[in-house]
Amino acid sequence: MTTATRDGVLLEGLRRLGAVVIFLVQLLMQCVPALARPRLIVYQIYNAGARSLIIIMLSGLFVGMVLGLQGYDLLQRFGSVEALGIAAALGLLKELAPVITALLFAGRAGTALTSEIGLMRATDQLTAMEIMAVNPLRYVAAPRFLGGVIAMPLLTAIFSIVGLYGAQLIGVQLMGVDRGVFWSQMQGAVGLHNIYEGVMKSVVFGVACSLIAVHEGYHAEPTAAGVGMATTRTVVASSVLTLLLDYVLTAAFL
Repeated sequence: MTTATRDGVLLEGLRRLGAVVIFLVQLLMQCVPALARPRLIVYQIYNAGARSLIIIMLSGLFVGMVLGLQGYDLLQRFGSVEALGIAAALGLLKELAPVITALLFAGRAGTALTSEIGLMRATDQLTAMEIMAVNPLRYVAAPRFLGGVIAMPLLTAIFSIVGLYGAQLIGVQLMGVDRGVFWSQMQGAVGLHNIYEGVMKSVVFGVACSLIAVHEGYHAEPTAAGVGMATTRTVVASSVLTLLLDYVLTAAFL
């Protein structure tokens, strides 16, 4: 790769980053007026959150069960199976629940948001709103953005609860760990700062995934191929950014 090509790629990346930041500022300016229409926001919370409940709960259950199996196998080697509840709770609350929820959110709700807004762009609905002096950012983009941001922490909490049940199901019911020890060890070791870390991560991931989904849909090319490419970019960008932000936030909390 030549120097000119490298510079071109770097400039293009900076241009896209600047465009996303400008879009975020414009979107945040429209979020406060959008709150005057709570019905739109509640519907978007339902659209992004409630419709993702099945996949979130199933994934949380199986992740918790796998965590229970792997944790029991590892702790048994050191004679510390009583700490299974601690390992499951910290693993879910701090890492697995926020990250996996964000990845599932990007694959289900993020693609739905992008394709919905992209289809409105392709059928000139957004252009018609602009002609009628109706701001599409306020009535289309902002409610969907707020719905995703609010839904992500709620989905993460549900993932954590179901995951803990799955870990308890394997550890206590299958492997024979004492139920009282499992929960008492967890309650004694898990503090509010651990819960706070998971909540902060879920909020940041919610902002990032919702922003990418809304931005890609709003700026999609008005063709079927353009909407498809925008949907693909949403999944890829959201997944990579989620993992990057997870590392940054984990390092910051440590």
